[in-house]
Amino acid sequence: MTENDILEAAKQAVVAADEEKAIEVARQAVALGLDPLRVINEGFTPGMRQVGDLFERGTMFLPEVIIASEAMVAAVAILEENLPAEQKEKQAGIAVLGTIEGDVHDIGKGIVATLMRVYGFKVHDLGRDVPLQRFVDEAKSSGAQLVGSSALMTTTMVGQKQLEKLLKEAGIREQVKTMVGGAVVTQYWADKIGADAYAENAQEAVAKALELVEG
Repeated sequence: MTENDILEAAKQAVVAADEEKAIEVARQAVALGLDPLRVINEGFTPGMRQVGDLFERGTMFLPEVIIASEAMVAAVAILEENLPAEQKEKQAGIAVLGTIEGDVHDIGKGIVATLMRVYGFKVHDLGRDVPLQRFVDEAKSSGAQLVGSSALMTTTMVGQKQLEKLLKEAGIREQVKTMVGGAVVTQYWADKIGADAYAENAQEAVAKALELVEG
């Protein structure tokens, strides 16, 4: 198989929610000596994005989405093991991620968490429908440098503004950087509420997270 064949097979394995196939493709990529990050970024991640699109359109259902996500996680675990030693040893920082309370959508946030781990972050993924105070408590207890929140509805995005306030009241806003994302979130909203960064997709989120912690 060529590299392009592997990338396409990785994408299709996730879309088909076929964990066995996803693992097989990951192992083939390793055997061929392909760049693990490229296989993740250009194969498995686009597949998971397509799963998210299908779910939003109502042509894929939650149980299938969960299985697809598990397939990606299993494949990425194999690829992570084969990252160059210097990359595995480097810890970029500690991040707390979650989807704002009242919002049960977390496909995109899950992809962000997976990619951030690949790029060296220790990620505390709080999941979906997360109470705002839990973001604050986890950030304090973990010593996080970054707090990322996702919102996919206008009714829940206001929680991101409230989170900024709670971090300030807890006295840790100066110690952490904040990043926001989600379907309804924009750069304008991030600027308005005082977040440090906005990311439109998972790869942009990783790039900005690295900038924030290195800065």
